[in-house]
Amino acid sequence: MSYKVVIAKGVSEVGKAYLLERNYTVIADATPERIRDEIKTCDAILARTEVYTPEMLEEANHLKVIAKNGVGYDNFPLEKATERGIYITNAPHSNAVSVAEHTLSLMMALAKNLLISHSNLQIGNFDVRNQIVNCELEGKVLGIIGYGRIGSILANKASNALNMNVICYDPYVNPKAVIPEVKVINQLERVLSRSDFISLHLPLTNETKGLISGRELSVMKKTSFLLNAGRGGLVNEADLFFALKEKIIAGAAIDVFEEEPPAPDHPLLSLDNILVTPHSAALTVEAKDRMALHAAIGIDEVLSGRQPSWPVNQPDLS
Repeated sequence: MSYKVVIAKGVSEVGKAYLLERNYTVIADATPERIRDEIKTCDAILARTEVYTPEMLEEANHLKVIAKNGVGYDNFPLEKATERGIYITNAPHSNAVSVAEHTLSLMMALAKNLLISHSNLQIGNFDVRNQIVNCELEGKVLGIIGYGRIGSILANKASNALNMNVICYDPYVNPKAVIPEVKVINQLERVLSRSDFISLHLPLTNETKGLISGRELSVMKKTSFLLNAGRGGLVNEADLFFALKEKIIAGAAIDVFEEEPPAPDHPLLSLDNILVTPHSAALTVEAKDRMALHAAIGIDEVLSGRQPSWPVNQPDLS
């Protein structure tokens, strides 16, 4: 029997090749509209960021697994998938290095005012060199919120390569997993108030939604910067806009938004003390190949009757 697998548009060819080598019937480069049609008859979906509703899964009478081409899975109705006996898998080891490196790039760009320098020099303002104040990263305090795969890689690079002082907040962290250079602090506000840079690396859950809002931003130093290459909903965007506009904090760098793409007139895009990127932290060549491969592996494991390596849920298949 040849199972039918639908692959969302934009997935690396590595995932398609892996599935074709194992004799699956593959429908590649599927738009969200095509996926909505095919979900009624397909056995698996290699998904990206398109949204899956409970109603869609109700029609999925043959679907056994949706594998996320990436880490975050807030675009899936987990409860409905579990109820329907559908595995959700992801690729948690695929993009950690890419996101950590992107975060470092954002941090350096903020510290050195690279965006302001670049845009001013383009219009002939060489004197911008006397109008901005840059800072070094060595000796500065980096506060990491969430010491998982990405946070731990970032901590290692920042402490050992840049000689930054790294502290972290993660109520679920295993102390044995933390490198000696990092100090774990069990109160979020203490990390916020001590740090020159705050970087968020958490999943979006009911517990973490809006974790950084007006109160938390007011605790931060006026000279500090917020970095979010995690999930958009971790930060209250209206509160962040106010904090940046009123100079409650010095600046921010954001790779993710609550709603994507953000509207062209999104208030945050109007500010000159924010650096934004289009949810691209994980989109290196290497990470895209790993995401597609690991998602394809998850599909093959489920369709072959094996326990998937990276399950997000555990449906009752009895």
